Amino acid sequence: MVAANPLLTMVSETIAVARAAERGDLVARLETVAGKVRDPRRRILVAGLGNQGKSRFVNALVNLDVCPVADDIATAVTIVLSYGPQPRATVVADGGENTREAVPFEAVPALTARSPQGRAVLRLELEAPSQLLADGIVVVDTPGLGAHGTTGAAGVLAQAPAADAVLVLTDASAELTDPEVDFLRQVRELCPAVAVLVTKIDLYPHWRQVFEANRKHLRANEIEMPMLPVSAVLRSHAMRLQDEGLGRESGFGLVFQFLREQVVARDQAAMQRAVALDISSATEHLALALGSELVALRDPARGAAAIRELHAAKAEAEKLHRHTAAWQQTLGDGITDLAGDIDHDLRNRLRDISRTAEDWIDDHDPGKHWDSMDEWLTATVGSAVGDNLVWTGTRAVKLAERVATHFTDLGAVDLPEVRDTLDDDSRTGSCTLADLEPDLGLSHKLLVGVRGSYGGVIMAGMVGTMAGMALINPLSLGAGVLLGGKAFSDDKKARLAKRRADAKMAVRRYLDDIAFHSGKETKDRLHRIHRLLRDHFTAIADRTLRSIDESLRAAQEAANVEAARRTERAAELERRLHVVGELRRHAGALLGPESPGALPTGNRPQLPPAVR
Repeated sequence: MVAANPLLTMVSETIAVARAAERGDLVARLETVAGKVRDPRRRILVAGLGNQGKSRFVNALVNLDVCPVADDIATAVTIVLSYGPQPRATVVADGGENTREAVPFEAVPALTARSPQGRAVLRLELEAPSQLLADGIVVVDTPGLGAHGTTGAAGVLAQAPAADAVLVLTDASAELTDPEVDFLRQVRELCPAVAVLVTKIDLYPHWRQVFEANRKHLRANEIEMPMLPVSAVLRSHAMRLQDEGLGRESGFGLVFQFLREQVVARDQAAMQRAVALDISSATEHLALALGSELVALRDPARGAAAIRELHAAKAEAEKLHRHTAAWQQTLGDGITDLAGDIDHDLRNRLRDISRTAEDWIDDHDPGKHWDSMDEWLTATVGSAVGDNLVWTGTRAVKLAERVATHFTDLGAVDLPEVRDTLDDDSRTGSCTLADLEPDLGLSHKLLVGVRGSYGGVIMAGMVGTMAGMALINPLSLGAGVLLGGKAFSDDKKARLAKRRADAKMAVRRYLDDIAFHSGKETKDRLHRIHRLLRDHFTAIADRTLRSIDESLRAAQEAANVEAARRTERAAELERRLHVVGELRRHAGALLGPESPGALPTGNRPQLPPAVR
């Protein structure tokens, strides 16, 4: 494994050569790569249902008490924890454009989903001095999945594509639930490194049985991912007492091993490959111009042939550049079709949920089970929005591959990280299911019965007086009881019908709010995908055309160089080509034996035979 410093040295040398060649486009691209090498931050997303011990786990992981812990739901907003020399807290709220406001670090436990100005809080950014965070780890503590008033599964899944690992926590009190299994299935499609952590093993003696049952659930759903038992309490005690035995029993050693092997090592390998591809691409562009000029200086006959071949290559590149309408049309049509399909898919899922909810309401008294309805609806909607998000990512990758087919003349084309554009601060947490009006009390029910029985007593009593009976008699009392009972029954049915109507209206409004916010977020994601693909493929065409144009200009100017300067210029070009060749050789070595010779990057121009 190549360390970061050698990679940074290679990138710096390539930047120097590109700057000497006055290739500002290559310099800008390589400086972006150098920035990633200098600051290889790795995001660890911590997710799970409410009251699973996520915040306590995060505190034990970084060995600091930074995230609020409570017996009920404590994490109301997403908390992003990164390194800082001094503790600092910043609230990011939704204000049209996201607004940032510093808050006292001591006030973090009291923060809610609303900022002091009344705006919805998107996330809370905390900085704290921790060795783990100083190593470039960024830990994200998310609200409980399906918790009332939170972004739910959709908000967490939206952050998964940009995460380097997702740790899904479930405590040892019970086996994995269906919403948890659905979430694991979805997040596995969006993040390459996912692990299930069974928490609170110190609290439940039967945790091993639950652990094995969870393994069976994962196998039954064909979900392959590691599962680790952990105890944040034992970890905290181990760090406080410096007890290695408690540390091993806490299970955090397995967590750090997972992060080293599945996150750090994989990220280093991905970084190594990305740097090698970018360096190889840049050196191909640089070698084309240097080689063309050197050939023209050394052998005018071969130089003339190279110029003719470069003219032909330039014509092809200009043809591709002129015909950008072709791939842009494919991109535009693909985005339009994707927007329609994604919107239809989401609305279809929400309509099915609405039908199921209304059928349940017709068969039950919603007033007695409204909390259960709220819980089911939140979980089901989160799963539906999550599936829609996963499908968006899959379709976006296929669209990128379809657009890349227009660039087959340039060789295999590298694709941008389309899934990273799915990351967004979800506003669906502001959508809540309205509460139903409470049922009438006993006094009102008695009043309804008395009011209904009054008419029966009077009517039957009047008839009795005609027969010489008193106004209040057994017949009138019986009639009053009969009509009072009927009035009470009719009122009960009317109140139940009203509760059902109110419940259906509340469900429709909730789903309409979800569709409204999710639709806006989907459109924003598609706009980002469109811009990313458009800029990426435009840059490929521009770099290829510029490289060939620079090579042609250099070769033509070389033909007019005075004889006295030919030797000096040729020596300078040979020196630069030697540096470029060494960089290409090192890049090829980083890529390994499976990628010899031609490197799979669409930024690589095709060299004419006379220049090779």
